[in-house]
Amino acid sequence: MRAIEEIIAGRLTGESGQAAHHRHILTVFGLYARPAGVPIAVAAIVHLLQDLGAEPASVRSSISRLKKREVLTSERINGEAGYALSAELEEHMRVGDERIFSPHPARASDPWLLVSFSVPETQRGQRHKIRSGLSRMGFGTVSAGLCVAPGHVYDEALEYLQDNDLLQFVDFFHANHGGPEELRAKVAQWWDLDTLEAHYQEFIDKYSPLLARWGKHAQQTEEGSREAFVDYIRMVTDWRTLPYLDPGLPLEALPNSWKGGAARYLFLDLRALLSPLAGWHAQRIIHGTTHSGGPAQNAPKVGAIVGTR
Repeated sequence: MRAIEEIIAGRLTGESGQAAHHRHILTVFGLYARPAGVPIAVAAIVHLLQDLGAEPASVRSSISRLKKREVLTSERINGEAGYALSAELEEHMRVGDERIFSPHPARASDPWLLVSFSVPETQRGQRHKIRSGLSRMGFGTVSAGLCVAPGHVYDEALEYLQDNDLLQFVDFFHANHGGPEELRAKVAQWWDLDTLEAHYQEFIDKYSPLLARWGKHAQQTEEGSREAFVDYIRMVTDWRTLPYLDPGLPLEALPNSWKGGAARYLFLDLRALLSPLAGWHAQRIIHGTTHSGGPAQNAPKVGAIVGTR
């Protein structure tokens, strides 16, 4: 499904990743246009992305691409042009909500999920689809045709393999680690923990200053809420990559100095501070923006808490 592939691409890091404003659009729709099918006016999308420093032309270009990739559908809202997430994406987004906003590590005693696959050489393209898809869900590699992850990833893996007509090449096993080797040493072989921890450290370094800043003044003024929106969208966009690199590895199987827990708590603390203010700003623009850029009409009253994921 092209739409899901586009969303998955928004989690990639490095040169293969999407432009920041493109990823921000996906974050805004994931937060404020749910369930899928709820439309946002184009003018509101452009306004919110301008708050994040994006040029209107770039925003419109990304919206066009997302429509072509079947992520967004054209809608009318109060007589204006608008877009909504494709309704077919809601289940995928719901699973993503769990990963992104309710991250929790598995326990060492929990079963592991093993995915064994064998693909004829004449269909080696399917082999690449299996391997790359599992990798993007956070699976580690045991051997060329065997991948591993905590057992709770099963439903997500099954959905991906079904949607891409790959189940015929795959066998699933739930198992406990029973070998003589220490589990911590095996996990270090199956995953690139150094790179993963570097990503966690980068997140901590980038967003720790916000905790001190917003812990002191979290005011629901128009300017304060706009600033909170900017910080929140950027933080969520950076964070949502990490739960797909780390599928919830057991703490007992990780180094004692592991940074994942600190990064997770930082994200959750900042979310508690920023989400209400950011949501107030987003909903004010979404439900009251004008083409002239004047004061919003029918915006939520100050003091109202807008629920966001």
